[in-house]
Amino acid sequence: MSGLKVIFGIVVFYVCIVALHFSLNRDPRIASATPSTLRIGYLPVTCHLTCPVTDWINKRIKSAGNDLKPVRFSGFPEMKEAFLSDHLDAAFLLAPLSMSLIQQGAEAKVVFLGHRDGTAMVVHKDSEIRSVRDLVGKKIAIPSRYSNQFLMIFKGLKDQGLGLNDVKLVEMPPPDMPAALQTKSVDAITSGEPWMAKSEIEGFGRVLYQAKDIWPGFISCVLVVRERLIRESPERVQQLVDGIARSGKWLDADPENRMNAADNIGRDYYKQDPKLLRHVLSKPPDRVTYSQLRLARSEFAVIENLAFEAGLLKQPIAFEQYADARFSDRVPQ
Repeated sequence: MSGLKVIFGIVVFYVCIVALHFSLNRDPRIASATPSTLRIGYLPVTCHLTCPVTDWINKRIKSAGNDLKPVRFSGFPEMKEAFLSDHLDAAFLLAPLSMSLIQQGAEAKVVFLGHRDGTAMVVHKDSEIRSVRDLVGKKIAIPSRYSNQFLMIFKGLKDQGLGLNDVKLVEMPPPDMPAALQTKSVDAITSGEPWMAKSEIEGFGRVLYQAKDIWPGFISCVLVVRERLIRESPERVQQLVDGIARSGKWLDADPENRMNAADNIGRDYYKQDPKLLRHVLSKPPDRVTYSQLRLARSEFAVIENLAFEAGLLKQPIAFEQYADARFSDRVPQ
């Protein structure tokens, strides 16, 4: 009888071990959590280019501090949910979206910028749209209502004495936008590159304006990090910010660096034709830039005011509530 008890106990032990194994592997937060790896969410857009470039450079030089794991998403809604559910340690998110999420209680902080400029408003080549006023009554695809592209449209309409009710906005993943414009499912598209350039290269799109033409130094996406990581491993956050900053300066230092990034990142990380990135990173060279990515209170104040006025923020939000500038302040200009 005692022998049966021993056998029964052993069986129960192994059943518990197996159950625990499957339980852990069913929970992505635990299954993917390795202390040596930082999971960073990004989209295949030039606003997020410094993320895969940092990983690519680290692998080339066999950096001992290479603990970055870029995780590609096709749209902001999926990446936002992954970040909020603790599947990501950091992510390149839209600036107004980041502010709103933090205002709603997300434990995270903006620590660095992803880029400057790199956004266009594109219409069909046969379109009669020639100005912002011509957008009245038209259907415009945007990456998210909580994007600076949305705020840029809001600002452009406001400057013309118009409002958001004068246009029809449709949220759409950036990779889907060129096809929608080609089939004339929408009248205009705007998001981070290279998807605007795709419609231009393939001959059915025409640039109505570049963001830098109406909003100099335009910022779309920012690097957002979980507060737990900031609290427990500030040195790793600094290492991440330093790496992103170095990658940005490398991209802007030499046109050949940009072409190398276009070929390798386009193929291996973005899974798209490298000619798209080659076009965006060279025609013209300042179409999107990656230097001067430190956080500036005055620039975010513009975004805050527009976001509040457009109804994206429930109330005004203090810079310190959503941003932790100490990491970017340590990056040399």
